[in-house]
Amino acid sequence: MIYLMGDLQGCCQPLERMLHKIDFSPSRDHLFVLGDLVNRGPDSLGVLRRLRELDNAATCLLGNHDLHLLAVAHGVRKPHRSDTLDPILNAPDRDDWLNWLRQQRLAVHEHGWLMVHAGVVPQWDAAQTVVLAGEVEAMLRSPEVGEFLTTMYGNEPACWDERLQGVDRWRCVVNSLTRLRFCAADGTMEFATKEGSGGAPEGYMPWFEVPGRHTQGTPVAFGHWSTLGLINRDDLLALDTGCLWGGHLTAVRVDGTTREVIQIPCPQAQKPGKG
Repeated sequence: MIYLMGDLQGCCQPLERMLHKIDFSPSRDHLFVLGDLVNRGPDSLGVLRRLRELDNAATCLLGNHDLHLLAVAHGVRKPHRSDTLDPILNAPDRDDWLNWLRQQRLAVHEHGWLMVHAGVVPQWDAAQTVVLAGEVEAMLRSPEVGEFLTTMYGNEPACWDERLQGVDRWRCVVNSLTRLRFCAADGTMEFATKEGSGGAPEGYMPWFEVPGRHTQGTPVAFGHWSTLGLINRDDLLALDTGCLWGGHLTAVRVDGTTREVIQIPCPQAQKPGKG
């Protein structure tokens, strides 16, 4: 069985309950977790332990909070007051956990689904998305990871251009795959707005509603956007259903033409707007 799961953000108890509810077997099943494995929830280290125990039965994508952990660990970013990353950062084997995280993916296209944490700019098709993600993955795994993390943050360039090179190119890729919600018809990204799809700023729309986007026709699954809620369309799965905020942890079993949505109610770990 193939399962796609939304954001965990350090909520280990709901993860355990979900694995029990779906009777997950590493010898039979495969789990794809769509990023934001850690942070703000009560047990980020426990989440990493549990996912790592699944070994090859789990594929974990990197979200913005996972990249934030790497940046904080490398001294590039200061911890946010709502972070809950200290158990990882202070662990005696912290380097093992950080190195494991650096090996994870930013995009995969498997079992008929393109999977990312946040979104895909309209200029990319599925194949290009995976190739560009691979460029950033290679930087995260390289000895130059610290230098790369120092240049990763920023809102510019806000629009993809094939001519982009180096850090501008990789920053644009990171922003699309881990931060994107709204963009304009030409692919210009907007990062300030966090409301649901009805809160689009003038001239912008949810990235998956851009006419003629090159991933049209490719089923896409993503997380990141808790105010969007569950979207369950033939060609689109939005799976961040606010586990951290007292909503649900959502997983979807995808098996050819069969689909099953499984949800676990979650205790509120943080209140929206905290920090």
